[in-house]
Amino acid sequence: MELRTESAISPGAYNETIPAKGPHIKNVPLESISKLAPYSALILCVIFIIYFFIRFYILEKFLLRKVYGRTYTQMDETTRRGFVNHHIAGGTKISILILAAYPFISVIFLSSTLHSRFAGSKSVTMGDILIIAAQALVAMYVFELFYRTKISPVSVGHHIGAIMIGQAAIAISLDLSREKDATIEFLLCLVWGAFDIISEFLPHITIILYRVYPTDHIFLRKLFRVSAITTLTGTTAETILAMYFFGSLWNRWTIAFKVTTPILHVIFAAAQLWGTYVLYTMYKKQCSIIANEEQKDDAETAPPTPQTEGKEVTVTEVEGATRNEEDQAERGEIPVASDYSAFHDRFESSDRRARQSRTVIK
Repeated sequence: MELRTESAISPGAYNETIPAKGPHIKNVPLESISKLAPYSALILCVIFIIYFFIRFYILEKFLLRKVYGRTYTQMDETTRRGFVNHHIAGGTKISILILAAYPFISVIFLSSTLHSRFAGSKSVTMGDILIIAAQALVAMYVFELFYRTKISPVSVGHHIGAIMIGQAAIAISLDLSREKDATIEFLLCLVWGAFDIISEFLPHITIILYRVYPTDHIFLRKLFRVSAITTLTGTTAETILAMYFFGSLWNRWTIAFKVTTPILHVIFAAAQLWGTYVLYTMYKKQCSIIANEEQKDDAETAPPTPQTEGKEVTVTEVEGATRNEEDQAERGEIPVASDYSAFHDRFESSDRRARQSRTVIK
């Protein structure tokens, strides 16, 4: 008589993990990113070719000339390249946002994994879409480093760091037997990239509009102010969320990533805060121009005095000097206050002392 016993536990149950409390990212298993990961270099090359065709045959060939006219054709080479780059970067970020928003939210916050099917597809997975989006963002940074004639050291450091960490996250995922934190490292890179796309998109639009409407100072003041606020808010939110995920996954990190991840985040955050400072500086310059124009209007409407008769207050030189300072700010250089700004500060100080003296006399 043969005795047979069957287990009440299904064979597949041995591969299941008990969901941990906390964010969904804690329950994402160690798995390959995508079947496309071995071909990530090929994906990168294809995206470079797409960028070239868009830049050379569409943007520079006819589109920017047709849309912006003399505003574009009269730009010098440095300004023109920066202008084109902002269009490439802005368009890339919009495309990534449309393509990867659903898989990103589903994998990071909901219940999907990198191997879950994308939108009901039988062959395309969430990881396939996310790895293409990641390579598109990396290609955008490489394009900017090669294409722009002037770029600040802070931007260079940010772009090189983003390129290296993004490619490293994909590379280590090819050897999961040794790299136990490859999957969560890629997911954390996605969080960094998502906030970069969201918070850094408006500055691209801001610089484009600054070139198109250089004399609409009230509009530019509002635009630079909003851009500075959004980048600061985005950096703060990114730091909170990234470090929360990093701490939640503490037991799954190897010692190398426990040390390097906070350092990399500090570098990225510093670069983004520098961008916020540059935008704030350009906002203050617009405020200065508006104040100067209001002072000019007051001087024109005021009755002439023996000291001011025959003199005319102009702001042409001021706008030229300020434009040069704002160009420096866009490149990430520290702007230097113009002579007129210094004179205006002294004027306000003298006027304030005069008002105080009148108060004492009264």
